[in-house]
Amino acid sequence: MRHVTIMGIPFLHIGQQGFVDLLVNRIEQQEKTFVVTANPEVVMQANENPTVMNYLKQATYICADGIGVVKAAQILGDSLPERVTGYDTMVRLLEVGHQKRFKIYLLGAQKETIEKTVANIHKNYPNVDVVGYHDGYFDWNNNDFAKEIATLQPDLVFVALGVPRQEKWITENLEKFSKGVFIGVGGSFDVIAGTVKRAPVLWQKLNLEWLYRLLRQPSRFGRMLVLPRFALKVFALKLKGQGKTK
Repeated sequence: MRHVTIMGIPFLHIGQQGFVDLLVNRIEQQEKTFVVTANPEVVMQANENPTVMNYLKQATYICADGIGVVKAAQILGDSLPERVTGYDTMVRLLEVGHQKRFKIYLLGAQKETIEKTVANIHKNYPNVDVVGYHDGYFDWNNNDFAKEIATLQPDLVFVALGVPRQEKWITENLEKFSKGVFIGVGGSFDVIAGTVKRAPVLWQKLNLEWLYRLLRQPSRFGRMLVLPRFALKVFALKLKGQGKTK
């Protein structure tokens, strides 16, 4: 499959619906799959931390979760069809899961949040089989989550522990499973639970979802400072003539 490499990270050249179709096919073929949804913040973390970069290298697919990544691809001489977000991927997989009766497991977020998430999934996608869930507060070095989850044979495991903890968990435990799509979905549980509101469609179409989130959550300002650093890095690579398609 075609990839566009940005700062050493190979992004899959695919659109949102095509990506969902690909994952559904992987589920039906029982092919174990590790998905990373990477935005500029993740790209910068990986470039500044070899451990994070190693997690990404274990992924089956990395998709462009952020308009910044899409714009970077254009600047570096190639283009990606569109951004492919973790939230949209999760929701569309739930829609398909409702039709095909997929089994899912959820890990992450606060106890109240994940309970609301599960309740809303039961309400909106009643044919999806939630075989289990656990909040994101547990003893990392003393738990049997992976073994317990593996016995449940889920088709999908959504991990919302934040970057890079969700990628770390998947990387460390993937070998314990024989099948399933494993995907880090960041704050998606909060949106599904209704504790965080997603940007209106107009803001999304204008590629200003990041600004909407910042205005709603000013505490994110420190994290947003990575965006200008990412942009400067992209332009520096452009000047050096880098940015090749694989």
